[in-house]
Amino acid sequence: MESPFLSILALVALVLLVVVTGGVGYLTLAGWRDRRLQEQEKRELRRTTTKRR
Repeated sequence: MESPFLSILALVALVLLVVVTGGVGYLTLAGWRDRRLQEQEKRELRRTTTKRR
C-alpha cells in the first residue's frame, strides 16, 4: 500500500514543476517581446534621424 505522504509529495513536486515551467515560459516570452520592441524602436529612431538630414 502506498504511503499518503509519498502521494502528497509527488503531487507537490508535480505542481512545482508546472509552476516553474510556466514561469520560465513567461520569462522567455517577455524577453522575446521586449527585444522585438527594442528593435522596432531602433528602426524607427534610425528612420527619423535619416529623414531629418
